[in-house]
Amino acid sequence: VEEFEEKFSEMVGHKYAVAVTSASHGQDLVMKAMGFKNIDVINPAISFIATGMIPIWNGFTSNIVDVKKDTLCIDSEDVDKFKKSNSEVLIAVNEAGVPCDYDALRKVFGGFIIEDTAHSCYTPGAGQGGDVAVWSFQAVKTMPCGDGGMITSNDRDLIEKCREMTWFGVSSTWSRSKGRSGKPGYSWDYEVDLIGYKYYMIDIMAAICLVQMEKLPMHLKHRRHIQKRYNKELHPDIIRPMHSETVQYYCARVNSVIRDDLIDYLAHKKIHTSVHFKPLYLYDPLKQKRSYPIMDEEWIKLISLPCHNAMNEDDIDYVIYWVNQFFNKS
Repeated sequence: VEEFEEKFSEMVGHKYAVAVTSASHGQDLVMKAMGFKNIDVINPAISFIATGMIPIWNGFTSNIVDVKKDTLCIDSEDVDKFKKSNSEVLIAVNEAGVPCDYDALRKVFGGFIIEDTAHSCYTPGAGQGGDVAVWSFQAVKTMPCGDGGMITSNDRDLIEKCREMTWFGVSSTWSRSKGRSGKPGYSWDYEVDLIGYKYYMIDIMAAICLVQMEKLPMHLKHRRHIQKRYNKELHPDIIRPMHSETVQYYCARVNSVIRDDLIDYLAHKKIHTSVHFKPLYLYDPLKQKRSYPIMDEEWIKLISLPCHNAMNEDDIDYVIYWVNQFFNKS
């Protein structure tokens, strides 16, 4: 685990890192380690449900704001409009690997920014916009390792507190220099100074992550190849997404009237598509009393076409052919 933490933090340009069981647990741990109480957390309207749920785990309000039409990343103007007096944390999701405008966010928000880099492993510069970055190695991510996550930052105190909290607040039972017994080595006795959780990554998972990290440049190159072919060869009625260096998802857009028909048509051709994502405010626990003009208009156009490490040229050809057939027949 220590080797993986060291190599990963070096890759993303942060001084410190702690490996955890998932990116969701990583964000939860950061909020707990910071010691926030009764605060408001600002979220983008488009993200996986965890983004809106994690603040609620901690007894905070989840304040969902609209996104920018082109990038689908959190909109700084909406942040400025709907931030509250107790809005102390903002979760900025780099949607599909496309970075948020952190300069614009910093101009309107002076609180703590968690950069959700679950889709950004690894986009050059990712992780540098927030006060802390949280990465994902879940099975469908660009560096799939089954599951797992990483918290990275240049804040040593934050990372060390997160590390201590990953195992029920237990300080290490092993010391290379001097443990509670006064000698190096293992000690059965240990201190617990704070409430902790079972969020630590195990060595077996870290070993898988190290191997996948070596393959990451090759996998990203292949994803960008798929992106390039889709951009060049898909029917003109497919609205191309913003360029992504990771291509976590190929989030195309189509006329909302035919979006679901296209999804069903491709499903019959055994082509799995998805929508990334249904807006957070449409789920009952996260409903908000406001309008979302951009998200309401754009999410009903979204369709994510297959884009993953295991696709070969025949697979890409097959997707392009049947997508184009749908529009040609229409």
